[in-house]
Amino acid sequence: MSRCQPDWHRTGAPTLDDLAAIGRSAFAALPVEFRALTGEIPIQVADFAEREVLDELGIKSEFGLLGLFQGVGMAHAGAVPQTGEMPNMIWLYRRPILDYWADHDETLGGIVTHVLIHEIGHHFGLSDADMEALEREAG
Repeated sequence: MSRCQPDWHRTGAPTLDDLAAIGRSAFAALPVEFRALTGEIPIQVADFAEREVLDELGIKSEFGLLGLFQGVGMAHAGAVPQTGEMPNMIWLYRRPILDYWADHDETLGGIVTHVLIHEIGHHFGLSDADMEALEREAG
């Protein structure tokens, strides 16, 4: 077997930790100016969004949400954080991302990059055109 090809007999689906590593790598590949704007926003990974989150967003299937920005977007935040305000964070949902990956002709890293840009874009109030330009720049 070639050193460059994975051993598919020993390779399983990416774990939560694997997806977190892909997320960190995808984040590191984003334009430096964009990353600098995000500050220390944590990226969390779970298999699925919590049912309450899906219900709040009106999403029926647990596979219907690939990622989520939780918190107060900078465009809506006040100069001083409000008492009881949770820190901003980005969620990646492993099983919906893997399901999407299985159904589309895209790389897993490309999908994670797309989700990150989309969710960070919500954080900054970016337009769809801005997010598409960032994806092109990220490669």
